[in-house]
Amino acid sequence: MPVIRGHDVQEAAHWLAQGRLVAFPTETVYGLGANARDEAAIAAVYQAKGRPGDHPVIVHVTGVDAALAWTTTLNEQAERLMAHFWPGPLTLILPRRADVSLRITGGQETVAVRCPAHPMAQQLLQAFEQIYGPGAGVIAPSANRFGQVSPTHADHVYDEFADLPHPSIYLLDGAAAQVGIESTIVDVSAPDTGVRILRPGHIQASDIERVLGEPVQQRAPTAAAQTAPTHPPIPRVSGSLKAHYAPRTPLYLFERDDLPTLLKENNNQSVAIVSCGELNEHSDNDTKHTAQTSQPAARQLIHYEAMPAEPNPYASQLYATLRRLDRRGFDALWFERPPQDLAWAGVNDRLSRAAAAFS
Repeated sequence: MPVIRGHDVQEAAHWLAQGRLVAFPTETVYGLGANARDEAAIAAVYQAKGRPGDHPVIVHVTGVDAALAWTTTLNEQAERLMAHFWPGPLTLILPRRADVSLRITGGQETVAVRCPAHPMAQQLLQAFEQIYGPGAGVIAPSANRFGQVSPTHADHVYDEFADLPHPSIYLLDGAAAQVGIESTIVDVSAPDTGVRILRPGHIQASDIERVLGEPVQQRAPTAAAQTAPTHPPIPRVSGSLKAHYAPRTPLYLFERDDLPTLLKENNNQSVAIVSCGELNEHSDNDTKHTAQTSQPAARQLIHYEAMPAEPNPYASQLYATLRRLDRRGFDALWFERPPQDLAWAGVNDRLSRAAAAFS
């Protein structure tokens, strides 16, 4: 059986110690975990996900003391952010210790480290640390096939790997992830060049600036940025590809004012239309829509639903909504573009990357 579901944290910790894979909940999404000191186990995660070998992963640890096993130094910015936001949905990019595998850093001299807040994740990391000893850490990229929609429920993980021939995965069946999108990634590896957000998330630039008392750069590590002559270069991080987090059904973003025109131009498709806040003129239920077209026989199945109008509740529901609609067999998913202000940066980042796969 490729996926074994259970609730035994101690059993899961022993799986990690034996070099096997464990999927577990965090407050952001479910992660696919392996011993970060075990090269074969690391390779098994990449194999199970179909993840490119140069794409770095995040090391999950029990706290600040455990983070010291992975970095050569903690500067003042890193210490202040850890003290304020850990445990929580914040990943820090730090200088790599020489004994940290280049496989998990994507060949870079920086390493990504996070201390998750989910109680079951904390229990698992602590149990594994007791078995392994000082220096324990668990890599845990999202528990899905690479590039697909991240899982926020145990059922998502089970469905994702149900056909995996090997290796088997122990799935810690916990509550749904509450944040719903991946952690904010902040680069503090080169403080002389400033603190940089490389992936937006639940913790926003304004939150970080309040803690540090200094401006924070927001810069996505795109392919173009990687080739630019920056000193030092911007580290590659998880979830930084242009096309990512994508459903199998084509996904497009639209502006609310453009919806009537889109309906007319796509009158022969079945589509799910997802608004940001209520679309008062439409029903929440599936309805038949007769398109205004020169072919009056053409009919269009349209499913309308509304996402929350606030960024945090929206983020919490985003991936579950994408997965549910992806199974419905629509020709396309149309998501209204949320507001473009900084509070929505994490949601807009995930939606734009999901839609980029079909642009």
